[in-house]
Amino acid sequence: MSNMKIAAQLYTVREFCRDEAGIIASLEKIAKIGYKYVQISGVADIDPHRMRELMDANGLKCVVTHYGFERYWNELDAMIEKHKILGSPNAGIGGFFAEDREDVRYYLEFAEKAEFVAQKFKENGMGFVYHNHAHEFIHFDGKTALELLYEKAPTMQTELDLHWVVAGGGDPVQWIEKYAGRMNVIHYKDFGVNGKGERLYREIGEGNLNWMAINAAAEKAGVEYCIVEQDDTYDRDPFESLAISYKNLKAMGLQ
Repeated sequence: MSNMKIAAQLYTVREFCRDEAGIIASLEKIAKIGYKYVQISGVADIDPHRMRELMDANGLKCVVTHYGFERYWNELDAMIEKHKILGSPNAGIGGFFAEDREDVRYYLEFAEKAEFVAQKFKENGMGFVYHNHAHEFIHFDGKTALELLYEKAPTMQTELDLHWVVAGGGDPVQWIEKYAGRMNVIHYKDFGVNGKGERLYREIGEGNLNWMAINAAAEKAGVEYCIVEQDDTYDRDPFESLAISYKNLKAMGLQ
């Protein structure tokens, strides 16, 4: 039995969470599947006290969020307070999309700001995490942009997205091992292809990633929450996709 816990990324069901009524119905469905942990991202930004109340009513705990970086930079005190109300041990962003993704200066300037934000969250007992996509695997003088970001913002925690690691040409296990001890949360999403060889999002265990090796590496690295995210479920109900991933991860021994 693994010590790692399964969480649902609400971005997966974002189209059903455009208002409070939708959030209520969605949290009920997610809890019914068996999830006890969630990530808040891409949903209606309702009052944090109310959001906490709705999560508590369904036996759910927020373990990390994604908000735009400008909110953290311009409203830092308010965002720290927001996460305290939500009871989340981590705050985060969904990535950095530079004006020119091939100019290293943008990454370095962002990292300087991110380090300041991360230090403030750390002072308040929370982590500030960065979630990658594929473009951070561009190289600058032998290092990826992702490596530079974490070097220049040493307080910032990582939230590796394994699907995007593969899309960027990386090895998930290698990258998990690289940031061992710096990763409380991780994004689990499988990687598949269609007959044309086009990249597809798949439910956990329904694609081509080596989950036995990934789970072993993540546990050894100190990951606590494995967050199921599927950006697109295509013609399948996203709640069904979350249920499939949950069932498969439970079968792998996660909690």
